[in-house]
Amino acid sequence: MAQFTHSTLAIADDFYDRARASDGTSRYGAYLAQNAHLLHDYGHPVTPAGFASAAWFIATSPVMSPGYVRTRPDLTAITVVSAGEDGLDIALRIDVPLHHGTLAHWPARTLDWQTDRNGWTDSTWKRVAEPDLTDRPALLVTATLLVPVPAALLVTPTAARPGRTMTREAKQTVKALVQPANANAHLVDELTGDYR
Repeated sequence: MAQFTHSTLAIADDFYDRARASDGTSRYGAYLAQNAHLLHDYGHPVTPAGFASAAWFIATSPVMSPGYVRTRPDLTAITVVSAGEDGLDIALRIDVPLHHGTLAHWPARTLDWQTDRNGWTDSTWKRVAEPDLTDRPALLVTATLLVPVPAALLVTPTAARPGRTMTREAKQTVKALVQPANANAHLVDELTGDYR
């Protein structure tokens, strides 16, 4: 299984995808087939931006769990959002939980983000979770980092139906989206104070 580093916010894991595939080819391909309605427009391929949004959505949790694309556990999410009024440009939205210490002032006696005790964690990247609300409110601060995705990275889909071509194009697309996420990992580390 691929590992996260300070320069890695997202990983597309082909080894795990093949190893866990019910058809011996691609677990992600099976999920694409189940969600094919998101990948075409009345029998015709969608725009490259629409295809990228749908391919990423299907490749990540909660649709796939674990996802074909995994995000670093200390992040709330990485999603694809529209970056223009025409719907042809996209950006990655990286949601970064921040602890109260990043604020100049915060209300006393409020709970903060907690390390998830039930989820997968490793020694470096702890999965964040909302605190158990017992007797006091929680102030959960999240910074949203928007990273533009160059149109040249997007794949123009050719397949309107699930199969090897659609799977190949979707994998190519999500791997292309991983690039700008990882290229901006230093910004996340600067936000959290965890840069090296």
